[in-house]
Amino acid sequence: MTSDTILLIGRDTRNAHEVLEAHAERLRGRAIADAVEVATYESEPVRELRGRFERLSADEVYAVPMCTAHTHETINDIPSALSYVPGDVRYCEPLGQSPAVTEVIEERGADLIPPSEEVSLILVGFGSSSKPYHRQTVDYHAARLREQSAYGEVLTCYLLQNPTVECVRYNTTKTRSVAVPLFLARSEATESRIPDELELVRGGIEYADPYGEHARITDAVHAEVEKQRALSRADSAPTASFEGQLTQTRRPLATDGEGVPR
Repeated sequence: MTSDTILLIGRDTRNAHEVLEAHAERLRGRAIADAVEVATYESEPVRELRGRFERLSADEVYAVPMCTAHTHETINDIPSALSYVPGDVRYCEPLGQSPAVTEVIEERGADLIPPSEEVSLILVGFGSSSKPYHRQTVDYHAARLREQSAYGEVLTCYLLQNPTVECVRYNTTKTRSVAVPLFLARSEATESRIPDELELVRGGIEYADPYGEHARITDAVHAEVEKQRALSRADSAPTASFEGQLTQTRRPLATDGEGVPR
């Protein structure tokens, strides 16, 4: 009988391990896989996770990058680290463009200010100077919230690209604003950089918590794993998706001290 494991992978920021463990425990309670494990790293996924991944004994591993959108690490480093998993790897999409996440964003804002025509909802993303994934994710949720929420306006801003976080307060047209960071766990960005650039000390903008342990994030993980299960039954499933191609093509380089000939 084939065994399977769900592997939640994330950067070890301030409370990331606790957040991932909370989702893992909830998934274990749903009994959707033989095992659910958490793997976190500080800065070098291949070096830090290689030994852990080599010891995974499942026939199939559903590896979920626990972040909002693809980054250099999820496109290059994590797939390279996953090459050490002995079993078949089903590499999942990040959680960003799940409808469940839209609900979490709206709820995080509503916890501070109830939605109304007089309130601006600000979505704060990390952004990227070279890759489109963060902007695509933030735009996806902004479009859905403009259609289905009661907020008077929905604005987007980023730490690393335009429109910038530091300018967003000057773009709001409503009397009150609430900003929601589109991040899974607390980090230096959510606790320091974003509050500073929003100039929260000036007032006028309420600042919500990241997604954290919200149950709908667990639902997003669950749905992504089930999607990958369905794809695995199709012809050429391991390489059919963008993520599947990454796990087929990314390998550690021998020159970095971690790669081995294959």
